[in-house]
Amino acid sequence: MSSPVVYFDELYKRSDDPWKLREGWYENRKRSLTLALLPRPRYRNAFEPGCANGELTSELAARCDALLAADLHETAVRLTRERVAGAPQVRVEQRTVPREWPTDAGPFDLIVISEFAYYLDAADLETLAARIAASLTPDGTLLACHWRRPFAEALESADTAHALFDTHCGLSRLAHHDEADLLIDVWSRDARSVAQREGLL
Repeated sequence: MSSPVVYFDELYKRSDDPWKLREGWYENRKRSLTLALLPRPRYRNAFEPGCANGELTSELAARCDALLAADLHETAVRLTRERVAGAPQVRVEQRTVPREWPTDAGPFDLIVISEFAYYLDAADLETLAARIAASLTPDGTLLACHWRRPFAEALESADTAHALFDTHCGLSRLAHHDEADLLIDVWSRDARSVAQREGLL
């Protein structure tokens, strides 16, 4: 495996949308599922590390009063800034997470870990889980969404990463979406269901 920076350098040299986030049906459907599984319609302060070219960021922005997006690669940061240029509530920064965790920007009532955790080794995953647990508000939500098929650059599987979040973050799982290609889980410090939150029960 090449270093992460070299790997992403090669990807972004070929395309500003190397994963077909913008046009592919798989990615469009995945974003719709991701957004639909969030238990609240709006969030006060959200964090999205590993934002890539900002396609999910732009849709999260519509549901957040403030959103910090981050990526380790300068091209991804530039593309995301261009994508959300009309959304003043969004800040985009170059950061290597979990090492450069934005402790100054929290606490967060939403953290979205999308297509990111499998690039981390076991030690970094544990650090990420600890940072998440320390940064969520009392009503905070964690959403994790990952590709399940193996690929050369993945240090851990989606299932391993989600299992670690489940056991290490101290949260209640609210939703679980399981497909051959895709895994999405949602946890929160507020264990109430969506119907309970809305007063239907």
